[in-house]
Amino acid sequence: MKLNQKEIDKLEFKFKINLINSITGIKPGNLIGTVDKEGNENLAIFSSVFHLGSNPPLIAFVTRPSQNIPRHTLQNILETESYTINHVVSNKIVNAHLTSAKFEKEVSEFEACNLTPEYHSNVVAPFVRESKIQIGMTLEDIMDVKANKTKIVIGRVNFINIKDDSVFDDQGNINLAQAQSTGISGLHSYYAFQQLATLPIAQADNIAIPEKS
Repeated sequence: MKLNQKEIDKLEFKFKINLINSITGIKPGNLIGTVDKEGNENLAIFSSVFHLGSNPPLIAFVTRPSQNIPRHTLQNILETESYTINHVVSNKIVNAHLTSAKFEKEVSEFEACNLTPEYHSNVVAPFVRESKIQIGMTLEDIMDVKANKTKIVIGRVNFINIKDDSVFDDQGNINLAQAQSTGISGLHSYYAFQQLATLPIAQADNIAIPEKS
């Protein structure tokens, strides 16, 4: 299948959404936990979380347009400037996926989807107890994307909880397969990770290029 821009634009809507969402490959599956000032907890699944920088430690994610549909995650972050990022584990993908349903603001997705809120000192927002990798975040900035009216939410890492020390090595590298973390392709396809290799940092003056197969 070969498509030019005009042909892409004319694709059936649902087909185009699924195609463009999955064409970039597997993305990390994360649950973002928030709470409003009244104590109403919210939990939502995101596949748009990405590393922005390590010093200072910044992580970002994309939230969809909020003109017509309330975005409780964004509303709560704006209220408290606190949120959490929790890896989706392989034995909870159904629970995690169900958080994408449109619940009323007063309904806790933790309770509705049978996941457990967990709190740690100095972090206002709830974590997901079932997640093996938990990250506490403080809001740093929000960037508007004019092209499609989305927002890039940028946060600073202020807390890390990795429940099993054996999933990372002495260099700080995390084995996502061992952590039972999962990935997402498109809107609703979930994948397990398999570590294929750990390679040294590439140096232009000292590389061995494999032969073409």
